[in-house]
Amino acid sequence: VQLQASGGGLVQPGGPLRLSCAASGFTLDDYAIGWFRQVPGKEREGALCISHNDGSAYYADSVKGRFTISRDNAKNTVYLQMSSLKPEDTGDYYCAAAWGAAGWGTPMDEYDYRGQGTLVTVSS
Repeated sequence: VQLQASGGGLVQPGGPLRLSCAASGFTLDDYAIGWFRQVPGKEREGALCISHNDGSAYYADSVKGRFTISRDNAKNTVYLQMSSLKPEDTGDYYCAAAWGAAGWGTPMDEYDYRGQGTLVTVSS
């Protein structure tokens, strides 16, 4: 059972980037998926966004209107499309899966499965 986050890299301010979260060993369709961010040297933030298997999605105010979470059930993958990136979006991005649903305040450590981080650096 594994979650694999990928797609991080260096991007200029204002640019886009898409992260992927691929699952193996279980079906993402049964789970709520959250994306989290941790700035180096700081504690991990709460969820940036959560996608539930009923199609609903929720976003933190800091990313609302700029980030979009989506699912491709055929590929067992969840995406995080990021646009209008800012330097303060820099950090390690993690995806996590919670069986059924996840409350907005649920910390990543309480999710059932957690992927490794992928680093996003927003800089000119």
